[in-house]
Amino acid sequence: MSDRVTVSISDGIADVRLNRADKRNALDNSMFQGIADAGEQLKRIRDVRVVVLSGDGASFCAGLDFSSMQALADAGDNGAEQAATRRDGNPGEMAAGRITHLGQQICWVWQELPMPVIAAVHGHALGGGLQIALGADIRIVHPDTKMSVREVHWGLVPDMTGTFMLSKLVRPDIARELTYTARVFDGNEAHVLGLATRLSATPLRDALLLAREISGRSPGAVRGSKALFNRLDHDGAAEAFAEERRAIGEQIGSPNQMEAVLSGFEKRAPVFVD
Repeated sequence: MSDRVTVSISDGIADVRLNRADKRNALDNSMFQGIADAGEQLKRIRDVRVVVLSGDGASFCAGLDFSSMQALADAGDNGAEQAATRRDGNPGEMAAGRITHLGQQICWVWQELPMPVIAAVHGHALGGGLQIALGADIRIVHPDTKMSVREVHWGLVPDMTGTFMLSKLVRPDIARELTYTARVFDGNEAHVLGLATRLSATPLRDALLLAREISGRSPGAVRGSKALFNRLDHDGAAEAFAEERRAIGEQIGSPNQMEAVLSGFEKRAPVFVD
């Protein structure tokens, strides 16, 4: 497994940490692969009763690595084509039998795990980072956390299960407003909107305490309860994820998407073409 993610297990609780603190746990190819591998590893460990997912350092996850954005801006269509052909950690890679590509899987794998997953969120949870947190069963969030459905800011669409999971947690008009504007909001607002389960000044500490409480319950009953919720909540997921892939495929490398990235790096107002 990649050193981008660490997994330690004690007393039935798996402590999973994104481990790229110097980059605010931003998502590069190695991070994509590491997160997916961590999820697959946990599927095979029968005595894990609860998973706590957090980010090392100052942030949970600041979203897609800026170097990936810069590559798209520099290379245009060729850059998008080259990214699509990379195999190791390529977020667009589909695996046989899955309803997700790798980028979607690092969010969806937490739903696939039979045991509950608690995300401890602090610092930043932007774009893909927010979508990872939405994949957890429960989110304990620091009030000052900076959060955003950030993709439209870069000329993209949420393509890591984001629209599907948002639609399960907030009103449709709220999901649309957050997505269309790409605005940054804090943990307090996230709690009001329904994206944060609970606020905490010490989210990791409180996530571990909650994990201990849940791990003291009958594991069969807890897993059975998650399976029942998932049966209700996952209808239509495969179709939604396929539409995400189609929609982002139309945007990556397009003139407006390149302009969104370039203007962001150049700190100027974008000039889009209708």
